[in-house]
Amino acid sequence: MRAIVEGDRAALVAATADRLAALLAECIAAQGRATIALTGGSVGIELLASLVDRDIDWERVVVTWSDERFVPADSPDRNARQAREALFDRVPIPADNVRELPASDGRSLDDAAERATAMLAALGGIDLTLLGMGPDAHVASLFPGLPGVGEVGTRVIAVRDSPKPPPERLSFTLDAINGSERVWLIVAGADKAEAVALAHSGAGAVEAPAGAVEGRLETLMLLDDAAAGRLAD
Repeated sequence: MRAIVEGDRAALVAATADRLAALLAECIAAQGRATIALTGGSVGIELLASLVDRDIDWERVVVTWSDERFVPADSPDRNARQAREALFDRVPIPADNVRELPASDGRSLDDAAERATAMLAALGGIDLTLLGMGPDAHVASLFPGLPGVGEVGTRVIAVRDSPKPPPERLSFTLDAINGSERVWLIVAGADKAEAVALAHSGAGAVEAPAGAVEGRLETLMLLDDAAAGRLAD
């Protein structure tokens, strides 16, 4: 896991937008499309909003999410709705290219996890999984000490005991995250500094799920100065 410090929060978002736009262009040139799994959270949504005016061939970009709150489709809490408002309703991406994880409307959480796993399998390889990180070093909806960090044999799990509301969520497993070609964690704020240092030290999945992520080609931790404040400790 390589740490890259980009200055303040605004500089982090701008630099990551540059990096992401370049990667999308590279993937499209090499293979005809780019497939990315997005993250929610305030920095993740700021990143998406900063892509609105970028020169990106959206018709060749396919997106999904590494986790989602299991709430109705029209809930403002959904990562997908926030992403649509920030970016996808403002750029010419085909509707079929936006692969949302299932909402709670008319289905059980277990059924939603099965559907999401099937969707992910049909999607094929993921070029990049973007992740935020919590002050407890959680990623997606994989939390320290909870059973989800040890799930194997499936790619999307039902989460019923999230310490953050709402308690019911869908989440990529570590197997799904680490099956991506690249994994980027984008992290801002002094409240994340201890978790960043712990994850960067190579802590195990039970203690720090963020420390257990590893892309097949690349693993980056993209930080602002505040989040990187404990790396030298």
